[in-house]
Amino acid sequence: MLGCSADSPETMAKFRSKHKLNFPLLSDSDFHVIEAYGARRMKSFLGKNFLGIVRSSTLIGPDGKVKKVWEKAPSKGHAAEVLDFLKSLAGK
Repeated sequence: MLGCSADSPETMAKFRSKHKLNFPLLSDSDFHVIEAYGARRMKSFLGKNFLGIVRSSTLIGPDGKVKKVWEKAPSKGHAAEVLDFLKSLAGK
């Protein structure tokens, strides 16, 4: 598992430490990876449109192929949803 954000490496390191994450977080301040996965899109807030990052998840298999995309990945409950999907792939 990897996480990717446009935040600086220093900010990502603090976030990873604070939340005791056991996977790497990648800084993509140039949006190369974020845009390649379609996670940078037009959003709207309070009637204003802007280009922003949409929280999403992409599951990539050991063969390098995309297995599933979650267009919306809310912070609450999403990890359990991904785990359930992984278990279904493993036949458990």
